[in-house]
Amino acid sequence: MEHFSVRRRVELGFTLIEVMVVVAVVGILVGIAIPSYRSYVLKSRRADALAALSQSQVMLERCYAQSFSYSAICAGLPVFPVASERGYYRIGMSNQTATTYTLTATPVGSQVSDTLCAAISVDQANRKVAADSSAVAQTACWNP
Repeated sequence: MEHFSVRRRVELGFTLIEVMVVVAVVGILVGIAIPSYRSYVLKSRRADALAALSQSQVMLERCYAQSFSYSAICAGLPVFPVASERGYYRIGMSNQTATTYTLTATPVGSQVSDTLCAAISVDQANRKVAADSSAVAQTACWNP
């Protein structure tokens, strides 16, 4: 009597279908995660603009307290436009008179892709305004 040994074929590794399923799932996750991450990064960098606007506003108010004019030459007052601390925004001043000013932060460099908050402004009465790249008012920009 002959004994035939039945050998089981041992399979190692993954089939092509299994690999393709994993690649598809990873592709879907990356397609969702990367835009979400970029949006979060842009939003977190807005704090740089808000800090720079607040700092410039404090300097202007200090100047006004000393000379009763926003257009007076004061020590420590920067020459506008200036870069924000981290360099994601340029702070400019417009509408400058003895009793008024408007400070505006505009994105520069990698932050230019933040079209939701293309201009963030504050004036002497602490009116806070923001607009997207189409000049439509936005409220999310002042609430990081």
